Amino acid sequence: MRLYLVQHGAARPESEDPQRSLTEEGRRTVERVAAWFSRLGAQPHRIEHSTKLRARQTAEIFASKLGATTPLVQCEGLAPNDPVEPVAERLAGERADLMIVGHLPFLSRLASKLLGVDPEHTLIRFHMGGVVCLEKDEQNRWQLVWAVPPELVP
Repeated sequence: MRLYLVQHGAARPESEDPQRSLTEEGRRTVERVAAWFSRLGAQPHRIEHSTKLRARQTAEIFASKLGATTPLVQCEGLAPNDPVEPVAERLAGERADLMIVGHLPFLSRLASKLLGVDPEHTLIRFHMGGVVCLEKDEQNRWQLVWAVPPELVP
């Protein structure tokens, strides 16, 4: 099973937009990374995203580049400061590839937890619009496969 962790794209400041929608540059970055991701041939079974607008918009862009067959699922428990243990426990039972679109510090803490270190220790540096790929083996052990920040995507 592969798990793709995506930090949402750059969002407007709360003072300008209380819902914090993606900026134009944030949208362009996510579109570029999502197009690159779709060319990899990866096909997550579903895309989960937090309840925040910027995560939903990022997930919608990835879904549109992957094709209409990838369902989007809005999930509670993926907000920036939510505990990662419930999601980590749920992922232990997952078998199909999955994408989670969310926020920091949640994604960083989840990756650290899955990789066997203290969730408060930043093991992977996330980037807005970037993708981190983890893989789970038959013994439910996770490994980092790759991480791609937007700057590396042409």
